[in-house]
Amino acid sequence: MFQDLEVIDFHAHFPVPEPAWEIHRKAKEAELGERRTKIAREYATAYNTDWRLAWDYPAPERERQTDEQLAKRWVADLDKYGISRICWMTAGGNDNMAKVCGMYPDRFVGFAHHDPFGQAAADELERCVTERGFRGYKLIGPWLERPITDKSAYPTWEVCAAHKIPVLVHFGILGSGGGMANQINMNPLVLHDVAKAFPDVDFIVPHFGCGYITDTLMLCWACRNVHIDTSGSNQWVKWVQGDVTVKDLFRKYLETIGPERILFGTDSSWFPRGFAIRYLQDQLRDLRDLNTPHASMAMIFAGNARRLLKLPA
Repeated sequence: MFQDLEVIDFHAHFPVPEPAWEIHRKAKEAELGERRTKIAREYATAYNTDWRLAWDYPAPERERQTDEQLAKRWVADLDKYGISRICWMTAGGNDNMAKVCGMYPDRFVGFAHHDPFGQAAADELERCVTERGFRGYKLIGPWLERPITDKSAYPTWEVCAAHKIPVLVHFGILGSGGGMANQINMNPLVLHDVAKAFPDVDFIVPHFGCGYITDTLMLCWACRNVHIDTSGSNQWVKWVQGDVTVKDLFRKYLETIGPERILFGTDSSWFPRGFAIRYLQDQLRDLRDLNTPHASMAMIFAGNARRLLKLPA
């Protein structure tokens, strides 16, 4: 327990190289060429350094550790802060995810992470749920090469509906400063037709909508099966119009979709930072400042995750 609440981190990344990310990075570098890739990397590094200094975060470790070592460190961090469980959105591919979650099945929750338009994508998701014990499906919208409404992905959504697993889709700006800000699946409203077609699937838009506040709210208004998560530093708030804070976001979402459709997450990944306790502390303070009832906070920090993931009490 952290303070007087159970906490489940609904959104984190096991800190190992992710094949899909590496493919995307190499393709972009090949497109730009060596000289322009170097310039773009310098721009992104400058943004990232400023962000780390603002949060007083150390630089990520460069020394590669085994999955077993990383898993043990992560469980120690969860114990240190009183965190019940952590949900891994990525862990170096689905096979490696199964291995990692199998090390600590009472603490780690795995999500499948593969292209819904790929060959046998639905079959792969079926295996992930029935054979590997995964409890959700994670996608990065801006990396999909087709609109998310393309009906070739419908068999994959049918698997989600059949097993009642939640689907988390990243929309909005991707990466720290210097990352991606424009693509066919950037705006969360593109999920509208899919969420309408599959009302028996729970969809989660992370990071409070990641720059698309109004559009995310319109999506949630139209589709009661759409939820949001609170993960990350949410540094994007300073890039939108007006003086917006995370507390403002909590106030707006609480008065619209209510606490039962909000899930706490950190987007934690690398060491030595480990579990991003600052995000938990800041969000608890914001919610207490808003006089949020304890029952509502219990839903946000663990109850909703337990319900969507069908976790045992």
